[in-house]
Amino acid sequence: MSAEVGTRIEAPPKLGGQLATGGGLGFAESIARRTDTRRASKGVCGPAASMRRDSLFRRLLLVADAAAIVAAYLLTVALAPAAHASWVALAGVPLLLLGAKVTGLYDRDEALLRKTTLDEAPKLFQLATLAALLAWLGGGGVLGGGLLGRGSAILLWMALAALLLVARGAAWALALRLTPAERCLLIGDERSAERIRAKLAGRGGVKAELVAAIDFDSAAPWSSDSFSELRLAEIRYLADSLDVQRAIIAPSETDGVDLLNLVRTLKAVGVRVSVLPRLLEVVGSTVEFDDLHGITVMGVRRFDLSRSSARVKRLFDFLGAALGLAVISPTMAAIALAIKLDSRGPVFFRQVRVGRHGQRFQMLKFRTMVNGADAMKDTLRERNEACGQMFKIAEDPRITRVGRWLRKCSLDELPQLINVLRGEMSLVGPRPLVIDEDRHVEGWHRRRLELMPGMTGHWQILGGPARVPLREMVAIDYLYVASWSLWTDLKILLRTVPHVLGRHGL
Repeated sequence: MSAEVGTRIEAPPKLGGQLATGGGLGFAESIARRTDTRRASKGVCGPAASMRRDSLFRRLLLVADAAAIVAAYLLTVALAPAAHASWVALAGVPLLLLGAKVTGLYDRDEALLRKTTLDEAPKLFQLATLAALLAWLGGGGVLGGGLLGRGSAILLWMALAALLLVARGAAWALALRLTPAERCLLIGDERSAERIRAKLAGRGGVKAELVAAIDFDSAAPWSSDSFSELRLAEIRYLADSLDVQRAIIAPSETDGVDLLNLVRTLKAVGVRVSVLPRLLEVVGSTVEFDDLHGITVMGVRRFDLSRSSARVKRLFDFLGAALGLAVISPTMAAIALAIKLDSRGPVFFRQVRVGRHGQRFQMLKFRTMVNGADAMKDTLRERNEACGQMFKIAEDPRITRVGRWLRKCSLDELPQLINVLRGEMSLVGPRPLVIDEDRHVEGWHRRRLELMPGMTGHWQILGGPARVPLREMVAIDYLYVASWSLWTDLKILLRTVPHVLGRHGL
């Protein structure tokens, strides 16, 4: 294990025998002596620090929700002619906060590494809908004057939903800024440790660091089925010595009972637990948990889209592309003129890509390179910075002055809205690959072609083709197809906006 990941903890020989015969805390003490024991927060460490961190998140979210509810109420009163403010209406604030608590909106963060308001949006919309409905049914008793009309109820619903999202987003950002990084111990192989370290580094909504790693086999004594105060004392000592607040378990091939007992041991001493489920790498995250009279059965949804889902997705794409083109058509005209004035050649760049079911189509972009740039690729191949079979150079000499600006702002991708209208692309979907790249996609990963390629997707949010290797990208695309929902598309579009505004490019 490299020093960047943290300390690699190796179990001494006959560890199980040590513990079984009452060997004391020798293993944990040896770990503490060979490991960086700096504390994330002085005086408070391990599980105690997790409790303080969780408490801060809950309190800030509670304040944010209360502020959003009051602000939405005052905004509705100000804009509704027949209503006036009433102190009686404020009695609804604790009721809505109780509703948020009941739906679990204050208890999610302790189980999550990545904090994001978008994942909470469905519950927030449900809460806002319930509040607006009760206010409408309650009439004047809620807003204090006149009967609350349909228009005022809709205004209250829109204001409450929007302000809850904004306020919670601000609360998450503030809480992440005020709290130190969550210190994590990985239990798994070295490859998993490297993957987790890369995912934790510099990702939005995540403030965590991998401080140490241990093989799953080395943690076997903690996964015993028998309850032992000695084992609890050892793992508690380890958590305190390393200041570990969360354990990330990455099992390869292990007995489910051993994994369950390991989780129980870690949770018994107050360590948060996250598990990398290998099964989801195959079936995706869209599963249904079925209680079969005390036995939990996980139902896997169909891989491809149903006919109705495909029509909904196509309607969403068509309306989104049509509206987008209507709004940005003046901008596209100005860009076309700038391209013609800057260099010789056509306005659009057409490139053959592989689309749905392997059908090929011409993807449109604004031309950002000199005319005949493809013929120059072989002379520049040694400067390729992309991973795997992809080709990308940060300071590509073929890029024109206008093209460089278009790429920084991702405006060169706008003509793909025409591809969406034609039915060749989708707003969100797997990345459209060129023919040379598509040849390297084999096996089950080719099922990514069950959906139309998209202008954006998970691959874009993760940094684009220059940062995501082809093998990982096609796996991400496969899971997107396996887990598709319209809400997933909406979340990806919303997350693409700050990514583009940050000028990361597509």
